[in-house]
Amino acid sequence: MASGDIVPIELGLTNGDLVTLWAPRWRDGDDEWEAFLGHEDVLYGFESVAELAAFIRTSSDNDLIDHPAWKVVAGLSAAELEPQEDRTFDLVAVPELAAGEPNVDSIAELEDTLGMVRNIGEVCELESVTKFFGSHPVLGALPGGVNAFAGRDGHDLWGQIGSAIARGWDDVLDSIDSVVQTPDVDADAVAVAEAELLAAEENVVDADDAADSDSDEEFEPVDLDEEEDDDESFWHEVGIDPVKIVTSEGTYFTLRCYLGDDPIFLGANGSISVFSSERALARYLADEHAHDLARVSTFADVRTAATDGSLQVEVTDENVYVLPGLAEDLAQGPESVDIEQLDLAVELLTDAADYTDNDAVEQALAQSTPLGWYVSYLLNPDPTRLAPNPPFTAEAQAWRELEGDLESRLHRQ
Repeated sequence: MASGDIVPIELGLTNGDLVTLWAPRWRDGDDEWEAFLGHEDVLYGFESVAELAAFIRTSSDNDLIDHPAWKVVAGLSAAELEPQEDRTFDLVAVPELAAGEPNVDSIAELEDTLGMVRNIGEVCELESVTKFFGSHPVLGALPGGVNAFAGRDGHDLWGQIGSAIARGWDDVLDSIDSVVQTPDVDADAVAVAEAELLAAEENVVDADDAADSDSDEEFEPVDLDEEEDDDESFWHEVGIDPVKIVTSEGTYFTLRCYLGDDPIFLGANGSISVFSSERALARYLADEHAHDLARVSTFADVRTAATDGSLQVEVTDENVYVLPGLAEDLAQGPESVDIEQLDLAVELLTDAADYTDNDAVEQALAQSTPLGWYVSYLLNPDPTRLAPNPPFTAEAQAWRELEGDLESRLHRQ
């Protein structure tokens, strides 16, 4: 999460859903801060985005006034203050989530919600919240994702999390409810914000109507069979891709395919076999070796082609991953980053991590971390999000660590 942001969030509390602002950790000189919209021991929450917008525009006494991005936030339209879907946290639903079956969505939602609750507890100095997390280290298993809760041991672990929440969540929720207040807001300012929201909604409806109208136009049908290339490449037919990886230590070639959603590389035992040239890779494929790609049914065709000398290792542009320079660009700021290069690098890091059962990438790129928030801002542009502010030293260093971890898993043949 890049420093210098203020983001609107929604909290599901006992008395209903409220919207407020959250300022993730930002640096002021040698000091690091985190805050919510509020004043001293009180966290401000509003029943509507219009009330939040009105308060921001008229308030001169709250804990975010001195934030470097406050003036920018105060100038946003009401529509730009609508919390994004990934910034809604239903605290009331936490026990129900923990009581259900663990899956990718429920685990991620539970992790994000508990992370926000921990933030509130730290900022508002809520002893019961701090005690809850300190007393239940089992909650630290959530970043491990669905794999952490597989099998009998994983089932028991999920049960321990459910039991911890069942025992202590009421106190946590009561504690947060006790510090949330809704201040008085100027009625005229609320009316202006409501009008903005209505106008924005009408614009969306008009755009949807225009799109529907366009879709009704007649188009000449296209014979898709004619559009397909009759000479599909060998690699496309076997469903395996040659991959080129450029690191600070050199340029390497390997193979990758997907079994369902699972990436499989040419490698074994948590490492990826890489080669200094396409020719060296082809020579390796001609011989019999034990590796994970051997269990792919079409790999036999690859070996046959390598053996008879017909195999051509050709890497397409979408399978070229260039890592050098990204950390330096990230350190300089968003405008310096090649988005396509970053997107491809994230794909490679994620695939390699999934293949080697390494959760470091998932944790580092989670939106609750400085690097994850920064990368998300770049790869998922949203006009309602504030541009991240420097310095980006920590984010760049976290990226270097991910690159170093990947390089350590490349086995040079």
